Amino acid sequence: MLVDAHCHLDFAQFDDDRTDVFEAAKAVGVVRFVVPGTTRSRWQQVLALGARADTSVCLGMHPYFVDQHQEADIAALDNLLSEHPEVVAVGECGIDGRFTDTLDAQWHYFDAQLKLAKQHGLPVVVHCVHANDKVAKRLRQLALPNAGLIHAFSGSIEQANKFLDLGFKLGLGGAITYERAKRLRRTVAALPDDAFVLETDSPDMPLSGYQGMRNEPRRVAEVCNVVATLRGQTAQQVAAQSSDTAATLFGLASA
Repeated sequence: MLVDAHCHLDFAQFDDDRTDVFEAAKAVGVVRFVVPGTTRSRWQQVLALGARADTSVCLGMHPYFVDQHQEADIAALDNLLSEHPEVVAVGECGIDGRFTDTLDAQWHYFDAQLKLAKQHGLPVVVHCVHANDKVAKRLRQLALPNAGLIHAFSGSIEQANKFLDLGFKLGLGGAITYERAKRLRRTVAALPDDAFVLETDSPDMPLSGYQGMRNEPRRVAEVCNVVATLRGQTAQQVAAQSSDTAATLFGLASA
């Protein structure tokens, strides 16, 4: 059994064949899907996917789309979290250090969402690019009781341990399939068994060998194989461990 702990199946890239995408994933053993939110305009599409027995959803405001966010979205998110107990986390939220011109706004919306997560007793799904140390410091200050997921982690073992010490789990995806990602691969090999979940970030973050192609949840099986090789474990061990971790993190029921 595999879980894709982070896939944007609400995106328009899947509008023509979404059902086929689910079935292709299930054919290789992917039985649960976690779909994060990105902007207020897409929350209803995300919630609609949450009606599926095999799909869990998160709601949040992604830092990449910070120019689309408005102050009123924070209150709207607060209301939806109260109205939809099926939502398993707040996110995708966080900081993308590549976009220095919007960092003040990114921190504003990130802080607001962290506070909502604490208020509603939910984990957070954190987008963290070129900001591991600063984000870890902020998460330590807030001490979120339900921690969350550091999506698409690509840092060092020292940075990983900062997040793990706070109770967070790390999302491993396509980046680890590239041989040039030597530091990340060393980190993956050194992680505790319960430190990570597997994800694709579909339709983005294609695996090595699939550059330029739409990513899909079925590729999480290939991520699993690479993680197993790096850790000297079987794919079955990694699948079981990562799925159990995802289930605990998000409170997932069986598909």
